[in-house]
Amino acid sequence: MPRAFLLVMDSVGAGGAPDAAAFGDEGANTLGHIAAACAAGRAEEGRSGPLHLPNLAALGLWEAVGLASGAPVPAGPAPAGLWGAAEEVSKGKDTPSGHWELAGVPVPWDWHYFPRSVPAFPAELTEALIREAGLPGILGNCHASGMPILRALGEEHIATGKPICYTSADSVFQIAAHEEVFGLERLMQVCEVAAKLVHPMRVGRVIARPFLGRSPEEFRRTANRRDLAIPPPEPTLCERVVAAGGRTIGIGKIGDIFAHRGISELLKGADDMALVDHTIEMARTAPDGTFVFANYVEFDSLYGHPRDVAGYARALEAFDARLPAITAHLREGDLMIITADHGNDPTWAGTEHTRERVPVLGAGPDVSGPVGLVRFADVGESIAAHLGLAPGAHGRSFLCLALP
Repeated sequence: MPRAFLLVMDSVGAGGAPDAAAFGDEGANTLGHIAAACAAGRAEEGRSGPLHLPNLAALGLWEAVGLASGAPVPAGPAPAGLWGAAEEVSKGKDTPSGHWELAGVPVPWDWHYFPRSVPAFPAELTEALIREAGLPGILGNCHASGMPILRALGEEHIATGKPICYTSADSVFQIAAHEEVFGLERLMQVCEVAAKLVHPMRVGRVIARPFLGRSPEEFRRTANRRDLAIPPPEPTLCERVVAAGGRTIGIGKIGDIFAHRGISELLKGADDMALVDHTIEMARTAPDGTFVFANYVEFDSLYGHPRDVAGYARALEAFDARLPAITAHLREGDLMIITADHGNDPTWAGTEHTRERVPVLGAGPDVSGPVGLVRFADVGESIAAHLGLAPGAHGRSFLCLALP
């Protein structure tokens, strides 16, 4: 069996989703708006000038953005890689929906979302959580962005022992607690109780949000986040690879997203650059038949939600600069696809994900050329076809369109 790599730049959308208006996101374009801000000199913190992504551009990044959203494509040489854009059919703009569908399984149900009222959670849910987890109470109980609610309630949490519970526009129940004062193990136990309570409601994830620090100025999240997700409704590409005798290596939060189903080995790191290190090592050493599935979350968590345009641009440029170290180890017959799971336009109103199409870029000795507008599930089916797996039920391979 050959090898395949699926690298997800979390939230790096390309605009143009035909149903964006239904999500309040008509006109959102993560990549397009970051590039425009950089060109206009509005993203100068820690970097300067136009957005510089030469390696992604060489694969067809800007052609993909143009295809997705109709944005003008900068003049330059023809792309050397496979390129296109993908749109999602699942009714969400969240991490599990995007990743499951990229792995060949669209979400067949509507997720449950908590209302924007205060309190956001029904009393029977919070009462059960307090009782079954042995808590003195909870704080928050509202829609919030992660760092602002930590700064607002972190000191009260430390003083009272009450965890901070909040949600967002996604189908999530998030629990923040101090990693040392409250305890990481206890936080995970509380999250497991919460998962038992909310998963039957079709709430997609319970997210443990451990943090450190003693004052609002010092509070910072740690790398020990954990997502407790509902299992996918049918076997994904991860499980299909393993069933065929291959190995699925998850990098980053892939294990959590797929409820650890079909994951042969999981590699984590303190930040995205550590995850890139793992990716490079897997490109160098992974044996034939390996499927490497990586998620780089910091585009979304550190820069998209906080609406940090310059930070997002820095992260994109840092990833682009390391891309040659990955592609240098691709072997004859390998396939690498770089894509995203949704958008999170840092120029957009609010602090939530944005419904967008995503770029699809491919690299490998045997693939190049445009594949056009495809579906998320087509990405998974293209990798399945490359690995010699039987076709799945929800997509079709686009590799025949890209072969020389």
